Amino acid sequence: TQPNVEKVQGLDGGLLPDANGKEPSPGGQREDRGKWQKPRITRKSLMKCCLVKWIIDSTTNTQGPESSDCELELSTVRHQPEGLEQLQVQTQFTKKELQSLYRGFKNECPSGLVDEETFKNIYSQFFPQGDATTYAHFLFNAFDMDRNGSIRFEDFVIGLSVLLRGSETEKLRWAFNLYDINKDGYITKEEMLAIMTSIYDMMGRYTSPSVRDIDPSEHVDKFFQKMDRNRDGVVTIDEFIETCQKDENIMASMQLFENVI
Repeated sequence: TQPNVEKVQGLDGGLLPDANGKEPSPGGQREDRGKWQKPRITRKSLMKCCLVKWIIDSTTNTQGPESSDCELELSTVRHQPEGLEQLQVQTQFTKKELQSLYRGFKNECPSGLVDEETFKNIYSQFFPQGDATTYAHFLFNAFDMDRNGSIRFEDFVIGLSVLLRGSETEKLRWAFNLYDINKDGYITKEEMLAIMTSIYDMMGRYTSPSVRDIDPSEHVDKFFQKMDRNRDGVVTIDEFIETCQKDENIMASMQLFENVI
């Protein structure tokens, strides 16, 4: 049952997680040898997004404030986020959607900030069949742009906006940031392996192909060889985006990170 789907009307976006053992499908279809076609996203698929579901579930039994009350409450938390109108400009969300997201965020994080432990708790709940600790750590760092150990509501919804409604290039840039663990502007084979391994560890037997069937390092070796075009041992953001956009197999496989947002 999904009694709370109506609370965030109109949200849609990229490929979202399937933790039910089904093989993930690519986040879009390519027609005419390379032409990108934006995927069709249903409200049902939106509710599989762990972070969105976490937010909406927290408001299931809560009557949140309407527009004026919500604006007022934005100034009462310890960390005051930007106004809803400014966030509307910065994201692809409507004001009503931002109000719903903020309502849930405030319920779960009264201080107005979310910490890494919260991310770990979220993903351990949604992926109980595996160990989500390491992936939650990497994902938290991708959202924590200031590197100060906490995520503001603004950063949270801006990141969600890219993941759910961003263009193909915007999503790939976000993915690059996820794989660039030390944020030096390059991805090493070790960093790529660390992210992929953490995803496999979290999803356990539900990864496709199964962890038992193939080692993540085999995927990483193949992908890294294609991406590192000048053979300098690192992948730049241009190499990453260009390779993903030109190679159907890599693009489909890179969607794996979107399946666990």
